[in-house]
Amino acid sequence: MSEIYNKFMQDAAVKAADTEHRTKIGYNINQYNRAVVAGKQQFSNLELARQRAGYIKYKAINELEKQLSDFETNFQHNGGKVIWATDAQQAVEEIEKIMLKIRPSFVVKSKSMISEEIDLNESLKNLQIEPIETDLGEYIVQLADERPYHIVTPAMHKSKEDVARLFNEKFQLSPNSSPTEIAAFVRKKLRQKFYQAKVGITGANFLLADTGSVCITENEGNGMMSMAFPDVHIVVAGIERILPSIQHLELFWPLLSTFGTGQKVTVYNSIVSGPRQEGEIDGPREMIVILLDNGRSKVLSAKEQRRALSCIKCGACLNACPVYKTIGGHTYNTPYTGPIGAVIMPWMRNFKDYKHLSFASTLCGACTEVCPVNINLHQLLLFNRNHSVEQGNYGLSESALMFGMRHVLGHRKWMDTANPGVKNWALKTFFAKSWGKSRQLPEFAERNFKQLWEERVEGKTK
Repeated sequence: MSEIYNKFMQDAAVKAADTEHRTKIGYNINQYNRAVVAGKQQFSNLELARQRAGYIKYKAINELEKQLSDFETNFQHNGGKVIWATDAQQAVEEIEKIMLKIRPSFVVKSKSMISEEIDLNESLKNLQIEPIETDLGEYIVQLADERPYHIVTPAMHKSKEDVARLFNEKFQLSPNSSPTEIAAFVRKKLRQKFYQAKVGITGANFLLADTGSVCITENEGNGMMSMAFPDVHIVVAGIERILPSIQHLELFWPLLSTFGTGQKVTVYNSIVSGPRQEGEIDGPREMIVILLDNGRSKVLSAKEQRRALSCIKCGACLNACPVYKTIGGHTYNTPYTGPIGAVIMPWMRNFKDYKHLSFASTLCGACTEVCPVNINLHQLLLFNRNHSVEQGNYGLSESALMFGMRHVLGHRKWMDTANPGVKNWALKTFFAKSWGKSRQLPEFAERNFKQLWEERVEGKTK
């Protein structure tokens, strides 16, 4: 087994037994779930909206080359610049070239999950440039020297008491500071950074092919300020973020906000089509979009799994997943976690080293039920598992176990041969380690279903 797999299993065991962690996550996710139930009431026909969105996004993915080409043409016509990056290294190198020309002492960042994917902050630090996260959740985990825990809510694993202690440690705020007081402190601290920033870096929720526009959805206004004040605005966007038309936003914006946070619509929704034009008083003088592949073409090449590229990163599948809620976001050790991460990350990275993510699932189907764009996530996990087996990514012991299980479970006489005592011994001998130290193995009943059924039938015929 690889070191990546071993670390995953060790971290998962620790988190699964951490009752305090599970209490925090359970509370925070339940808050979202209640809001989402209320938010869905705005749709007169929610299933129709999901089907339409799924069709539009999947069609765009299947026409990705054309859609991206249209975006590039229209964005450049608006005065912007497009850079294509095949992988994380190339994307970072292009950003470093820009930084070496401008030589800022710091940059402001917003909507930056994709910058986590390419490990941009470390690169900036190596150039003696301070990366400043301006999303409150991202800012919190940056202060704690952690990675984001959740796609939408980076600091979901922290309680308000945890955050208050962190700000007391870093800035000597009162350890009893309220969320409102902390938010006001951060707002005041970051405001001057926005005014002084030479460069702003953001991600993108959507790229519009027909207008050559970048769409950013947020609740704090920091994304707008990361674009409006700096002279240079750099957008790093995955190639799957494309939408064919600006008209599709009337469908996708409400779905994203409702399934992500339970809102009817997010507080700030910005459409930016290029740098500042003549006569405009704000906005960047230069706007650059870096279109990042970084393994997405591998997902696209998979016949079934390509549908996962339709994801709009709302985080709903994470909130619904019993595995995610048990082992937490950091255990995955990947930028995208939960069911969607388990589908795409093995393809985007090394399938052999990350195949275990697709097996870390109950296949309960909750992720599929809550997906706003109708991605059949639990089935895609099965396709990943099948691909892993076809590639020979299994050991001798696993092969022997599957061989034995197939013969026993496939023949009734084998299942009925041993008495319950022998079965319980075999279970404890061969499966106890896999079951885990903190869980008690179930025991076989004295009489199996076949025996109980025969007794019932015989009782009725007498």
